[in-house]
Amino acid sequence: MDEKTEELRDIFVDVAGEETVTESQEESPGSLTTDEDGVDDRIAAVIERMRDRYDFDSGLDDERLAAVVRGFYDGDDDATIADDLDVAPEDVFDARLDLHLFRDADTDAPFDLAPLRKRAGDDVATLADDLDVAPEAVRHYRRVVTAQNEARQVSQRFQAEFEEALADAGLTAMTDAMPENGLDDTTEDIGSLEEDADVSF
Repeated sequence: MDEKTEELRDIFVDVAGEETVTESQEESPGSLTTDEDGVDDRIAAVIERMRDRYDFDSGLDDERLAAVVRGFYDGDDDATIADDLDVAPEDVFDARLDLHLFRDADTDAPFDLAPLRKRAGDDVATLADDLDVAPEAVRHYRRVVTAQNEARQVSQRFQAEFEEALADAGLTAMTDAMPENGLDDTTEDIGSLEEDADVSF
């Protein structure tokens, strides 16, 4: 202990009347940046509310659905997430749409999706004939537009809650690098559809 330190110690002893300094240790209230369990609970709660509201097409359990959410915001593609979960990429695709998590590629259809949005409830065979595409393509993209309609009807609330949980925990950077929500392309169709009074979202 040097001379300056000794002087400071003597001053402290005179003022405090104690020989030692003991810093009180208070239990930290915790931080979302390290509360992994809290993040999992928040994601699970969102998934549970979505299950209550919608009929899920995915057969994945809630734990795997939560892993899909994390993988999506980590920037993993469906194939990578599927490998991690030991499931088929199609299962991850279905899970993403159940959870309102969209990629831009989801709407990269070989035909105009506007008629499909307008007639999503029509018979698959009729739509396939009218759009001159395979019935499988109609089923695939009708699934996409139906999920997008659901997301728009709730103002993408569930996606926002996933993002908030992960952002608060510091587990994902909410930047331009984050996956797009996949709904931007739908605005191009809305103008033409609004001209038809029978259209509803």
